[in-house]
Amino acid sequence: MHRYAFLLLAAATPLAANAQDTQAPAPAAPATAAAAPAAGAAPTVGATIYDAQGGTVGTVASTDGTNAVVDTGTVKAAIPLSSFGKGPNGPVLAMTKAELEAAAGQGAAQAAQSFQSQLTTGATVYGVAGTSLGTIKAVEAEFVTLTTAKGDARLPIGSFGPGPKGVTIGMTAAQLDAAMAPK
Repeated sequence: MHRYAFLLLAAATPLAANAQDTQAPAPAAPATAAAAPAAGAAPTVGATIYDAQGGTVGTVASTDGTNAVVDTGTVKAAIPLSSFGKGPNGPVLAMTKAELEAAAGQGAAQAAQSFQSQLTTGATVYGVAGTSLGTIKAVEAEFVTLTTAKGDARLPIGSFGPGPKGVTIGMTAAQLDAAMAPK
């Protein structure tokens, strides 16, 4: 199964620039234009990404105009478009496939550890719409007890995940209420 990680590789941007052909300095441009990736460097879906030595890093699985998700075959990592340079074969990233996979693994481990630290008694749990559903009453090895306005619900720990506001479950308040209703 692929591990998913989101990486901020802004530090790699200067290295990606070194992989580009040397050109005469461009005239000064407005700040908004300077922040854009090099012309033609922004990868498109399906494009092969190379490292500075010409080795294959992976392919672009998707892009949202800000980040490109690079699939190495082992991991998928979201990388800012500004981190890509232009090489003779196509888009270049200042990391090898092994370096990207190691960074993604480390990022995934840190994200999992951070999320586990949020699964604590008293933490607010949010639904898919961002609405507060209740608070965590207890955390066990396989289950979390959630206290809601309608009572307690014992849910599998795998039902919980990180969200923009904190701990989230993939249900709305109405769906949770329906699941808790007596049959």
